[in-house]
Amino acid sequence: MTDSTPVSPAAVETLLLSVGSQVKALRKDRGLTLAALSEKSGVSSAIVSQIERGLANPSFSTLVQIAHGLSIPVGRFFATGEETRSPVVRRHERQNLKKVSREAVGDAVYEQLTPDLNGALEAHWVVSPPGHDTSATPFRHVGEEFGIILSGKQDVYLDGVKHTVNAGDSINFSSEIAHWYVNPYDEDCVSIWVSTPPSW
Repeated sequence: MTDSTPVSPAAVETLLLSVGSQVKALRKDRGLTLAALSEKSGVSSAIVSQIERGLANPSFSTLVQIAHGLSIPVGRFFATGEETRSPVVRRHERQNLKKVSREAVGDAVYEQLTPDLNGALEAHWVVSPPGHDTSATPFRHVGEEFGIILSGKQDVYLDGVKHTVNAGDSINFSSEIAHWYVNPYDEDCVSIWVSTPPSW
């Protein structure tokens, strides 16, 4: 959901511990050391260690990088474990993937549009406010991405090349190209992003 109801400190702590334990278990399951996961994800070993112990409140961008390093879709960290009974995701049922995460600049909304994480792709509803900027943590991972801007506009950088995408425009690219997103404009950018995450 897109409401701004504050999350209790206890709920935040529980989620951080859950994410941390998943990162540690998945890392060990793949035979990766902290240094190896750091290299694959672009996140420092110290930060990965803090996340695993539930001592850090990572930004959504950092969680995306770690998920890519582990070859899983980022939504898996937030999965409830409940079976999906309908292929339809109602607006009020969307899972907010950033409920307890923070971005360095701006507070973007990331909501999962796919009913579960069992398919070959995942889709997100993204609202990027003015000033939102992920250039500090460029993404690069296996797969392909497609985005369409519903309102506002956004700059999408592919290997440092800026592409301004306006309302009604779409963009498609290989996720293996270093990419990041910036909204330097004076209104929210509302968009839908579809990606083929690594298999898991």
